[in-house]
Amino acid sequence: MKASIASVLLVALAGSSVAQTQKISTAKYNEDYLRAANAPHAVGMGEVRQRKNALHDRQAAAGVFDKDRYKISAATSCSDGKAGGYSCNNIDLLGFLRHQDVGSRTRVGNDIWGWTHSTSGREFALLGQTDGTAFVEVHADGSLTYVGRLPTQTVASSWRDIKVIGNFAYIGSEAPGHGLQIFDLTKLLNTDVKNPPTFSIRSDLAAHFSAFGNSHNLVANEQTALIAAVGTAYDLKCRAGLWMVDVSNPRQPQDAGCVASDGYVHDAQCVIYRGPQKAFQGREICFNYNEDALTIVDISRRTMPRQLSRTTYNGATYTHQGWVTEDHKYLLLDDELDEQQKTGPAADQHTTTYIVDIQDLEFPVFRGVYKSPVRSIDHNQYIVGGVSYQANYGSGLRMVNVTSLAEDDTGALFNEIGFFDVHPEDDEVGGEAQFFGACVAAAMASQGGLGNALLIAAFQYTWKLGVLGSFWKLFVTAFHLAHACTKGCDARVHDLTSVLAAQIRAWANVTKTRSWRDARDNPSRIVWPAHFEKEELANMV
Repeated sequence: MKASIASVLLVALAGSSVAQTQKISTAKYNEDYLRAANAPHAVGMGEVRQRKNALHDRQAAAGVFDKDRYKISAATSCSDGKAGGYSCNNIDLLGFLRHQDVGSRTRVGNDIWGWTHSTSGREFALLGQTDGTAFVEVHADGSLTYVGRLPTQTVASSWRDIKVIGNFAYIGSEAPGHGLQIFDLTKLLNTDVKNPPTFSIRSDLAAHFSAFGNSHNLVANEQTALIAAVGTAYDLKCRAGLWMVDVSNPRQPQDAGCVASDGYVHDAQCVIYRGPQKAFQGREICFNYNEDALTIVDISRRTMPRQLSRTTYNGATYTHQGWVTEDHKYLLLDDELDEQQKTGPAADQHTTTYIVDIQDLEFPVFRGVYKSPVRSIDHNQYIVGGVSYQANYGSGLRMVNVTSLAEDDTGALFNEIGFFDVHPEDDEVGGEAQFFGACVAAAMASQGGLGNALLIAAFQYTWKLGVLGSFWKLFVTAFHLAHACTKGCDARVHDLTSVLAAQIRAWANVTKTRSWRDARDNPSRIVWPAHFEKEELANMV
């Protein structure tokens, strides 16, 4: 899924104030500016792969992945903009592990995801490495314990991707012949942490789906038990598009068809649509990031997918990834090469996030952009409860409040509320548009009494955990902003796919962290969406 670099680090987000970052004017990057009929600057995955592999080779020659190059750091609070040697705002360093400490011989990472055991509440980070997948337990205090690893199915590869549905991990890789590894994560609950096991790719897999060999990314829709592999071989039946796999029975995965009409898909998000367009409500819609365009497809009939739209934009260089807002009205898109190539709004190389109005799935509109205060390439982002968790290579984890979209969909009111810079080497020059640093920021729940929910109260963020994966470091993050709210406060409880689970009205005196238990004891204030079962959330705690 990504490129490379070499160790594993742990942090926690905490702080009592929000530093005001200088904002870059984006007014000229409006709908008219962003409208485009074609993408003359766009390149394909072959070019991206060549650039990343060349950088990896230079870094390897420079000793970046050498054993014992990185020292294990102790927990460090973010103070005066620093946590140890790392620049930060509202993020504390909790701990550190290196790839060599979690069983990797290559000492190079590439992806990360998370899993919470529904019964015990125990949390695990699933760390992609060039030579396999490492499993790390994340404890309530943020400390990490290595509990085992699963080797690559064939050979090492710079790209690996992991997704989770229920208690099963699904793992793909660019490694030739790798296929889809399906691993029962409950095996992690009783391992000997003093002697972490290396699981067998033959006897310890729940299943192995081998219809395709290599893949670049995996897409998961838990609501429909769908895993879709993207970026498979061009000469196979799906032509590098969505290769859909039905995992209703994880031990017997079934080929479910293809989306091949627009060729190579780099990444995607598939949802049961709940947006304003009535004709598509309740249908399974995929938002595909196809190198030079955003392509929206209805896959409700797996054997007859229907492409709804294909939209490019001024500056399109490598349309990489994105995420939809919880109301399915907007989408935030990241282009991986526009900063490096200095195209369109990213000509100044400041990380650029594109804002897309998807209220009409057949005619999406690019409305504006948000620009980071520093220079860096963007890679992945996920929106949870009105915050975009962005993994922006050298500038690390960037947390951006995007709740202003309903008021202004140009991005002018977006606000960065926290960051942890994982690559201090380029701080003095304000960042570089290069492929090193953080590649994934995956939000997880905390063990603070909220189960699989996140509690967000009127711009006040209670404790939550996230995992920030970089090529060489693993970060686990928890974020807290103490913003007093003494009258008319509203709170929202979201599950980890940003689906609204409940609303709490007029919750007074929010001057400190409040828990779901506090609200549940006052049931008259709770408003439940029609689609959500009350008992499900109540049983979480």
